[in-house]
This record gives sequence, C-alpha cells and structure tokens, in this order.
Amino acid sequence: MKKAIIIDWLDKYGGAERVIQKINNIFHFDQIYTLTNIMKNEEFVQLFPQNKVTINDTILRKSGSRFRIFYFSFFYLISKIKIDKNVDLIISSSHSVAKGISKSRKDQVHISYFQARNSNYIWDEVDLYFGKFKILFYPLLYVLRRFDIKQSQKPDFIVSNSIFVQQWVKKVYNRDSVVIYPPVNFDKFNLKIQKEDYYVIVGRIAAIKRFDIVIKAFNNNKRKLIVIGDGEELESLKNLAKSDQIFFKGFQTAEEVAKYVGSAKAFIQVGIEGFGIAPLEAQACGTPVIAYAKGGVLETIIENKTGVFFNEQSVESLNNAILIFEQLTFDNNFMRNHALNFSEENFERNFKQFVESKIHPKLI
Repeated sequence: MKKAIIIDWLDKYGGAERVIQKINNIFHFDQIYTLTNIMKNEEFVQLFPQNKVTINDTILRKSGSRFRIFYFSFFYLISKIKIDKNVDLIISSSHSVAKGISKSRKDQVHISYFQARNSNYIWDEVDLYFGKFKILFYPLLYVLRRFDIKQSQKPDFIVSNSIFVQQWVKKVYNRDSVVIYPPVNFDKFNLKIQKEDYYVIVGRIAAIKRFDIVIKAFNNNKRKLIVIGDGEELESLKNLAKSDQIFFKGFQTAEEVAKYVGSAKAFIQVGIEGFGIAPLEAQACGTPVIAYAKGGVLETIIENKTGVFFNEQSVESLNNAILIFEQLTFDNNFMRNHALNFSEENFERNFKQFVESKIHPKLI
C-alpha cells in the first residue's frame, strides 16, 4: 500500500510537526505533498527519517520565508496539487488548507487530522489579522470562506484533535468528526518539585499566540518572565518589553525547554489552541498552567488542581489570575499523573485503529 501525507507547509519544527512525526512513525509515508518546504534539513530528517520519500511542493517555494504573504493563493495552490494515482491512503495534517487536496482515484481513502481550527485567519481570528481594515477585505474573505467550506468536504473522514475543534468543525463546515487527542512525548519532561521564582511562555512567536499580552502584563507586574521561542513577531516583542525582568531565550532544544519549564513557577498560555501540547508538558513537570479559558486547555487543565484560568485576553485579566495563582498550592505528582493520560502510546493506538477501520483489509 502506497501512502502519502499532505501538510500545509513545512517551515519550523513545532507542536503540529510533533504530531506529523508520530503519524509518520506509524505509516512511513512514501510521498509528501506540501505548499512549500523551507524547513532546515536536520528538522526535516527528524520528521521523515526514511531514506526513500518523495517531496512534492508548489511554486510557493520561490517566496522563501515570506510565503505567508501569499496566503490568499493557498486555496488555489492546494487544489492544483496532483496526487500520484498509485497512492492508496492519503492522510492530511491540516491547520489551514491541506484538507483541500483532491484525490486522483475515487477509491483512495483521505483522512484529515485537524491540528486546529482551519484557516482561522479568515474565521475567528479576523480581527487579530486584519484589524480595523477588515471591512475592506470582506468581499475577499467571503470568497475565501466559500473556498474553505468547499474544500472541507474533500476528506472522506475528519479527525479532530480536541472536542473544541470537533465542535468548531461541525459549526463551520457541517462535518462530523471523531476526537483523537495528539501525542505528547513526556520523555524529557520529568517531574521537578523544587521551583524557581519565574514564569515561562513557550511557543512559535506569532500574532495568534498573543505573547504581546504576556509581555505587557509583566511590564506592569515586574515579575520575572522567561520567553522561549522564535518567529516573525520576536523583534516586535523585544521592542515591547520594558521590564528588565523579561528575558528572551530564542529557540531552545527540547532538553533546554524542559529545564526551563520544569523549574518555572508556572507556565502561561494566552492564545487559543485547538489542543495545546505545551501546557501538558508543563503539567508533566509538575508545573501549573495559567491559561486563557478557551480552546483545548479546557480539556487538559483541571482548574485549581493543575492550573488557573482567566476569562479575558487582557493584561488585567492575566495579572489577576497570577495573583490568584500565587495564593494556591498544587500537588506536583497529581499534575504529572494527569498529564500522562495524553501519551504517545494512546495516540498511536487510537489513530492506527481508526485508519485501519476505514481502509480495505487487503491494504493493511
């Protein structure tokens, strides 16, 4: 059986790429289709260590790291990708448009794993990306939403990475889906009881993560903050930081991330994630999470036992949550045991069983 994976794009190794790595470990794909691949070779090999794998991308590769400015072309470009007719199983890893790939044979099986709410730039996060100019883009947004809905009908089956995403898929695309939580590798994230006096945020530094709110909050509260990650918003965040207690560490290896997260007083998340692997890594270290109460964190954090929620994406709401957090005590062992429910082994077993239930027995 020949297998292909469809990925929106390959640029940096992050949470979604960890899921792709585990899916590839299960199925060992023969071909990769993506809008563009600008990932460093060492990171790419980490995802796809097999010697024989064919990479197929689009003209978007010519734009290099600036490919996102051509977002409005993504729907068209994904629709023009031609899947090898010898492929029997298609799995798409989609947080944007990968789900919109077309089959080259009717009897091919296409299963799409939704890493998040898809194409959220034109849906829930319109205000964040377009701001006060969004009214100028309404005609284009309307067209893109029609494309997105149409392409969401392409997969034979959809797997959502959380109940939050499952409900969104039903509301926006009118598609049913099953929930299989992503794999979380806890090997490097060990329990640490002794904590140091700092807070930490980790992730790809993009507007949707709302790290700006955290920086502003710590400008005000003067507490120590460690910022780990790289991305297009890094320089603007550095310019925003006015406190000498905010420290930017840039990209760090998994081992270094684990050290910082394990020793932190608390992990902070302000962005809305469909699931959110990093908060679970923190809990595995016995580090509580302070999170905005929306998205996948509502399924992975137990309020006042493994973390604290706040109800607005604002400086005031976050700082109030920090004050509440500092009055509480947490059971580090309880947090770790809770996190281990979201293991790689559970994901591998559940996803493999689901895929095999949808393909012809002769192809297994």
